[in-house]
Amino acid sequence: MLRHLISVEAGRSLSLLTLAALAGWLLGSTLLGLLGGLALLLALHLYHAAQLLAWLRKPKKRELPDGVGIWRDVYQLSLDRHKQARKRKKRLGAIVREFRASTTALPDAAVVLDRLGCIVWFNQAAIGLLGLRGQPDIGLRINNLLRHPDFHSYFGQNGTQDQGVEIPAPSDSESTLWIRVIPYGNGQRLLIARDITELKRVEISRRDFVANASHELRTPLTVLRGYLDMMGEESGQSGQLSVWKDPIEEMRRQSSRMQCIIADLLRLANLESGAGYADLNPVDMPALIAGVIEEAEHLSDDQHSIEAEVDENLHLLGEQADLHSVVSNLLSNALRYTPPGGRIRLRWAREADEARLSVIDTGIGIAARDITRLTERFYRADVARSRETGGTGLGLAIVKHALERHESSLSIRSEPGRGSEFRCHFPARRLSAPSRLAAAG
Repeated sequence: MLRHLISVEAGRSLSLLTLAALAGWLLGSTLLGLLGGLALLLALHLYHAAQLLAWLRKPKKRELPDGVGIWRDVYQLSLDRHKQARKRKKRLGAIVREFRASTTALPDAAVVLDRLGCIVWFNQAAIGLLGLRGQPDIGLRINNLLRHPDFHSYFGQNGTQDQGVEIPAPSDSESTLWIRVIPYGNGQRLLIARDITELKRVEISRRDFVANASHELRTPLTVLRGYLDMMGEESGQSGQLSVWKDPIEEMRRQSSRMQCIIADLLRLANLESGAGYADLNPVDMPALIAGVIEEAEHLSDDQHSIEAEVDENLHLLGEQADLHSVVSNLLSNALRYTPPGGRIRLRWAREADEARLSVIDTGIGIAARDITRLTERFYRADVARSRETGGTGLGLAIVKHALERHESSLSIRSEPGRGSEFRCHFPARRLSAPSRLAAAG
């Protein structure tokens, strides 16, 4: 099509130049005639180009002329493209209006940010939840308006934490917001903020109830365990209780299990109610790990091979009790779900800009569908085996919350029949030099 148009236009231009040269020859100068033809041809093209430029600048106020030759096709093609662009613009405008109408109806705040974190647009809910003022806040950086330290830390990581961050609402310190930043497009980000105040209140009520109930159960259970111990001693001798020896022993085992569950519930409640992050107390991790391994070897009774690779110069800043719970729960889980003869390997080392605690076993493994739920309280991937081995279903929940108090995270990799690997990732700011540990001692 284009080649045909060019050939037609070239033929028309050649004809015009031929006539101009002929007219010049008749007037006594072929060269002047040819130059006049070229000037006329150039003037025509400049005229049509000017007409097109004027129309492109103000397409609504001007009309394109009919044009001649190739310019007729150029005008028609420009007009068609303009009409198509207007249709696309109308469709995009309708989509934008529909998007804004739908986001306006959302109870959650939605804020569109550019690559620099400046506000491009936000919905009506953002005014109430985030305290934005409307048009005056367009173009301002979001971290200049939301100044909570937790949000600054989260936003500084470009919103890489999938779980988001919880902060007090800027407009009401009694309310709690959950905020997540989702990257999209060419460096843009979408900030979603949700009011989770009621959810937090329910969670606090549940946690308080569990803690109070567990605390109240400790006393009567201790009394029952005391009587069962006395009856157990009597049942071991020839007497009236000797026939009840097996039932009494079973009751003692179950009461011990209940005491473990209550102790874990109280421990978990304390971790959940702990305000802020753990203190920066120097903790001798190699010594702590050595103690936990000694306990694990006693529990294993030489049924497992336990190996340790420990960096003796790598220490942490945190709470000794919390970190002991992390290591002991991970190691006891590995023992519980690894058959006799299996191998368990614990590794404590520096990896890039973090410290990493890894517990690797050759146990029964975990199905992929269960991995994301393992840190839920009382969730068991293998209920029958957990009850058989005395698991409470709270160990990994305790590990998760203890790590969160240390600004750390837990990752799990597993394959059924091939074993599991639990990794605790401690940030560089939680590392402690041996000299600081010695000074603290």
